[in-house]
Amino acid sequence: MAIKFSRSHETEMAHSYFIGMLLAFSGGFIDAYTYLTRDEVFAYAQTGNIVLMSINLGKTNYLRALLYLIPIITFILGVFTALWLRKKFSAHGRLWRQIVVLLESVIVTAVCFIPYGKYTNAAAIVLISLVSALQYEAFNRLRGQSFASTMCTGNLRSGSESLYLYFETKDKTYRNKAIFYFGIISVFILGAVIGTVITHFLGFKAALFSVLFLLAAFISLFFDKSII
Repeated sequence: MAIKFSRSHETEMAHSYFIGMLLAFSGGFIDAYTYLTRDEVFAYAQTGNIVLMSINLGKTNYLRALLYLIPIITFILGVFTALWLRKKFSAHGRLWRQIVVLLESVIVTAVCFIPYGKYTNAAAIVLISLVSALQYEAFNRLRGQSFASTMCTGNLRSGSESLYLYFETKDKTYRNKAIFYFGIISVFILGAVIGTVITHFLGFKAALFSVLFLLAAFISLFFDKSII
């Protein structure tokens, strides 16, 4: 049986999905940006870094392996930070998520002014990995559905599962879920494509473009009348 929503609930849900799309676009953009400008490291997708670290360990390229370990450790610290913010400000509803997005915007802006260099690239990767963890922890569900704006594997699984269940049951609820998840993936890809193009022209200053989408998400949170 399909779930029926009131018009106001549908509006709130669509708004939250809009925020999810903004964050997914920013996630794809930044992942492409860091790979292209900061020593081919995935500052958002830690699975890629774990694989690359393991490959370099197998090749006894220990210094190169350390380069991939740095964002992994920073990601862990970022999760700790997000959880602390939630505990500190959870009584104020959405405020802790707004703080997270605003903090992300400030950090990404700062990264745009870190020049190329062996050690400066490492510093930029640390900061972006922190941003990734903050966003992933603060926005991991939308209306009760698991969701990721900084990577695609979980969304791909959830979308495929929903699509299968729709084919099996013809329940439009599953169809809508599948559309949502594949929509998030598509926006993430679009962000990565545009991030590649803009980075080609602007170099390490290109990340300023993604800040616009983070700020749009920050502003949108003031109008979302329910907790994401």
